[in-house]
Amino acid sequence: MSAAARREDPRAWNRSGRLHGVDLARALAVLGMFAAHMLTVDDFSWSDPATWADVANGRSSILFAVLAGVSIALVSGGRRPVAGAALGLVRRRLAVRAGLLWLIGIALIITGVPLLIILPAYALLFLLALPLLRLGARALWGIAAALALVMPWVQPALDALPLWDGPAGEALDLALGWGYPFPLWTAFLVAGLAAGRSDLRAVRTQVALAAGGAAAAAIAYTVDAATRAAEDEGYLGLVWTAAAHSGGILEVVGSGGFALAVLGVCLLVCRTPLTWALLPLRAVGTMPLTAYVGQVYAWAIVAAATIGDVSDLGRFRDLEPFWPFALLTIAACTAWALLLGRGPMERLVAAGARLAVPGRV
Repeated sequence: MSAAARREDPRAWNRSGRLHGVDLARALAVLGMFAAHMLTVDDFSWSDPATWADVANGRSSILFAVLAGVSIALVSGGRRPVAGAALGLVRRRLAVRAGLLWLIGIALIITGVPLLIILPAYALLFLLALPLLRLGARALWGIAAALALVMPWVQPALDALPLWDGPAGEALDLALGWGYPFPLWTAFLVAGLAAGRSDLRAVRTQVALAAGGAAAAAIAYTVDAATRAAEDEGYLGLVWTAAAHSGGILEVVGSGGFALAVLGVCLLVCRTPLTWALLPLRAVGTMPLTAYVGQVYAWAIVAAATIGDVSDLGRFRDLEPFWPFALLTIAACTAWALLLGRGPMERLVAAGARLAVPGRV
């Protein structure tokens, strides 16, 4: 069967040869972002189970970015990067995908839904990945570590630049997805690239991701808890924190490690028969763009119809929309995947890339 035929085979996503754990991790990232958007939860505390949903805040979007790197690595050869003409073809198609993701992101921003839309930043991360596609896992892990340790010290200066001031600055912020600043978030993308350039099918790799990521997360969050009493509102306070969406070094290491641990655990779980019980979640993970875009447009429609104000986050959350949105997304994605295979938005972006850059890899 040709590569094109396999792409259109509605059963391909559920074959045993696919890395089901990557799909499961994508589903957790998407549903975690639903939770972060739609739930009102107090700060996480081990002693209060009612706050445990706060684990999705910030970490889900970082997992989403790490998995973007994994996906880019897989479509560009996995452990053995493509080279020559094939590399050029992959790069051009990824560039087209980036442009389409940016346009979709702008379309979501125009809805007025009060979310930090990740897709413009996602598009820029795709472009930043292009020069790195030749590199192997070891070099990529080194780059990811360097970015994770250096960029949190630079980010406050970038955030303070005057170009963010005024209406033009606000528009630039939205266009670049600066809620997920690409200079810093490249660390997560490159970590995902490094994971994807490793042997993700090997148990040792899966255990290393789970254990190494968990260790990084435990160290960062322990250090954050130990030093929180000495919080500083100045420059050091901006850098030395694990707070969600802070861009602090402890968040980058802790939440980046958390994302790698989730990936490793998902890969291990999907080595067992549980992978078939988790089929509905994996179905969501095969079409994360569809689920994400669908969430935003459904939010806009429901909010307009029920509260008359798409931009009112508090009143929308008062509707307690998380479980209806999550369950409907799981059901719809499962039905679509079983009947038709690839998700509609994924089909659209892939078709656009193939149309703009014809050829075979």
